[in-house]
Amino acid sequence: MTIKEIREMSNVDLEHEIESLKEELFNLRFQQATGTIENPSRIKQIRKTIARIKTVITERTLSNAD
Repeated sequence: MTIKEIREMSNVDLEHEIESLKEELFNLRFQQATGTIENPSRIKQIRKTIARIKTVITERTLSNAD
C-alpha cells in the first residue's frame, strides 16, 4: 500500500486497516516461530505500512488541532 492510497482513505478505514494488518502480523510471527513462514520479508512490509498509516493519522490530528 502506497502513501498516496493511505492518504485517500478515511480515518475509520485506516483504523480498520491497522486492525487487519496487526492480525496478519500476529499470524506471520506465529508462523515464523513454528518455522512454517513462506515470505519472511512480509513482516517488514506490514510493520512499515502500519507506521505509514499511523503517521498519516497523526498528521491529520495535528492539522485539525490548529
